[in-house]
Order: sequence, then C-alpha cells, then structure tokens
Amino acid sequence: MDNLETYLTHQNKKRSSSNRTRREEAYERIKDAIRHAELKPGEPLSETRLSKLLGISRTPVREALHQLVQEGLVETAPGQTVTVASRSIQDVLDVVHIRSLLEPELVRLAAESISQAQIETLEGVVIKLEEAAKQHDLAAWAKVDVVFHDIIKEACPNKLLGQTVVQLKNRVHQVANIDTHTNPERLITCTQEHRVIFDAIKAKDSQAAKQAMETHISALTNSLLKRISYR
Repeated sequence: MDNLETYLTHQNKKRSSSNRTRREEAYERIKDAIRHAELKPGEPLSETRLSKLLGISRTPVREALHQLVQEGLVETAPGQTVTVASRSIQDVLDVVHIRSLLEPELVRLAAESISQAQIETLEGVVIKLEEAAKQHDLAAWAKVDVVFHDIIKEACPNKLLGQTVVQLKNRVHQVANIDTHTNPERLITCTQEHRVIFDAIKAKDSQAAKQAMETHISALTNSLLKRISYR
C-alpha cells in the first residue's frame, strides 16, 4: 500500500455527510492528498485508481483532475498520463514573487473585514500551529497552515484575490515547504511570523497586518535563496 492509497483509505473512514457535488468532493480530496500524503513530483494519478479509492465514479474524478491541471497542482505528461506537478526552485521563486505583490494586500483587506467568529477560529488555528511546531509535527503543521490561509482568504472581500493567492500557494507547496520540513529553526520562526500576522488581524490593524505578511514572505524568499546558494 503506497502513500496515496494509505492516505485516502484513512480519510475514507473520516468522511462526513456534505452538500458538495461528487466533482467537488473528488477535487477537495485529491487536492488534500497531494498536499499531505507526501506524493512525489511526477507520481502518476490514475483516474481509474482514484475512482476506486475514493468510491466516486470516473466522470467527477476526471473533472476534478482537469481542474487541478488548470490550477497547476497536477500536469498532463506525454501520453495523457496525469501526474503530480514538478516544480523547480525558480518556479517557486516566481510564485513567491507574485505572492509578495498580492498577499500583503489580501491580508490588509482581510484585517478590515474579518468577523469576530473568524478571528476566534483563526486564533485557535494559530495555537494549533504553535503546538505542532513545538512537537515538530510537520504533517499536522502543514495541514493547519492550509486552514490558516484559507480563513484569511474567506475574510477577504475581494474573492478573486483570495482565490488567486491560495492557488498560487498550492502550486508550489511541495518545494516551498521543504525548509519547514528540514530546518527546525525555520519551522519555529515561520510559526512566529504567523502569530504576528494574526495579532495584527485580531487588532484590525490593516497596515500592521500588511507589513507582517511582507516580512513573512521576505523571510520565505531569503530562506529559498539560501537553499539555492548552498547547492
């Protein structure tokens, strides 16, 4: 049993009722597996196999894979084989550059519009990030980090901006997360950066939130550049 089968089989046991369509369910569950099942770039994603593992017919699985191709999480190889997308360090730097232009504005808008309920939820998420970082539980940290950014996206009144930023982050998550997986100090520092962003959002200080996000992305960029220089 490989990582994909292990992950999806485990998730099948945790499934709950939902109003999502089968295509939406397939999309979310395949995307979740790509993020968290430690799939390798270039690993094939068989439509037939995914259909069997998910318990969903092939048509919605095919539609979900098509959407993931458009978002850059998977790619179509010669012969129409769908695989987990491969990303170079330059790909990541390009995406981080775009994030540096868009994400501070996203957070600024979110800080102005976020509801009290979202603030309370986000605070719980930050606490979970800090707990995972202390335990060096990388899998748990990565999952909670996704929730952190999703809440900020939902709080942003410009929905297109929010969707764009999250899709950009998803495109290069495998390479961009390497530092937090191999460098314990970076994991702790990155978590502290999330706390600073949250504190500014909680205070509804939009400019401080924007600056905190700029600092966070700058630190990510510097970490990636250091990794390149050591090669």
